[in-house]
Amino acid sequence: MMKKIFSFIILLSYFSISSCNAQTEHEKYDPNGIHWMSFEQAVALNDKAPKKIFIDTYTQWCGWCKRMDASTFKDTAVVRYMNDHYYAVKLDAETKDTIRFKGKEFVYKSDYKSNELALSLLQGKMSYPSFIFMDEKYQLLTPLPGYQTPEQLIPILKYFGEDIYKTKKWEEYVGQ
Repeated sequence: MMKKIFSFIILLSYFSISSCNAQTEHEKYDPNGIHWMSFEQAVALNDKAPKKIFIDTYTQWCGWCKRMDASTFKDTAVVRYMNDHYYAVKLDAETKDTIRFKGKEFVYKSDYKSNELALSLLQGKMSYPSFIFMDEKYQLLTPLPGYQTPEQLIPILKYFGEDIYKTKKWEEYVGQ
């Protein structure tokens, strides 16, 4: 009897270890997750150690934004790539907090129901979720509207994160 219990425990341990090691590249895995920060924190870090900046522009009421948080932003490959190549910013487009950048104060504009920084970065095209890519010198590379799966987002992260955009057009990069 004791031998059967011992064998069962060993077998159970084997399957537990095997299942832990069998993670796929796009499995939901998030021990620490993306290192999200405020825009001001990203700027302070970038001034010391330059890196691209990825800004997730969202609202509290946006269902697709919440879905991105629960799926795409939990994906192992997305988390690793984002943390290695970007300062990742969460920007509530409707924040009433004042955001300071380059000697300017960005405030909430009730006419637009948005903060001026979000309005500026999204070039007035307010849809959520939307993502902003900036280079190390705070130059806007592109806004990207809409929900993205990990399979859709990773090539875009690499396109900007690895400076491919400097030598290839998007269509050439994706082989269209």
